[in-house]
Amino acid sequence: MNPDIFVHSIVNGTYNAPFFVTRFREALFHFSTLYDIFDVTLPRDNQEKLMFEREFYGREAMNVIACEGVERVERPETYKQWQARTMRAGFRQLPLDQGLVNIFKAKMKEWYHKDFILEEDNHWLLQGWKGRIVYASTCWVPASKSCTQDICKNS
Repeated sequence: MNPDIFVHSIVNGTYNAPFFVTRFREALFHFSTLYDIFDVTLPRDNQEKLMFEREFYGREAMNVIACEGVERVERPETYKQWQARTMRAGFRQLPLDQGLVNIFKAKMKEWYHKDFILEEDNHWLLQGWKGRIVYASTCWVPASKSCTQDICKNS
């Protein structure tokens, strides 16, 4: 693969620990955040919400908590761990477009619940709830490629 640009969006989690107690505690923090978002923003009897909680978050939580070794497929890591790994793989991170970030923040403040957060850290766009980062996104280019003006704007 030799992409012109690599858009990387991750679940920001710290529940990939090999030790059960550590993994369980971190999974509890992560999934309680996700369930809290749903409880605050959607009616409790919403059927789509219930299905999503059961079929997606429930299965993922079960995999993290109940499975070991190759049976455990959910292994999220923090955006900082991904940043180091992606740099070692030969990519260079692109800066965020501040104009777009400001538009996103304004739209979120206008349309979304007050407890949603949108922050930046080291060229990552962080999305979260009540101070806990849940998702992170950034863009990369191969370090060996020379960038076109459109791809590497402001880099």
